[in-house]
Amino acid sequence: MKGSSMNTHMGNIVIENEVIAQYAGSVAMECFGIVGMAGVNVKDGLVRLLKIDSMTRGITVALNSNNKLVLDFHVIVSYGVSISAVADNLISSVKYRVEEFTGLEIEKINIYVEGVRVID
Repeated sequence: MKGSSMNTHMGNIVIENEVIAQYAGSVAMECFGIVGMAGVNVKDGLVRLLKIDSMTRGITVALNSNNKLVLDFHVIVSYGVSISAVADNLISSVKYRVEEFTGLEIEKINIYVEGVRVID
């Protein structure tokens, strides 16, 4: 994976996209209504809940030409919750915490709801 870089007065800082995805995934898992990240098999059209150690496969991190981050989340939400409320909470939490963690600005967060699960 590529990395996101910043130039400072003391030199360059490079943050691997995998690190940003892992941090964003842990923030997302703390949000109310998120069951987990979804792994999508494009060939078969299957969606499955990813385990905690492989949740970064449900998140895509890209750096655009303006040196701003674009994050894509493929999530599974809890049954009976407002999807728009969960999405708004996810966007605000991830945007604030990832920008604080990396020092990079987030331009866009795309959320793809891949499934719904009933939680016991």
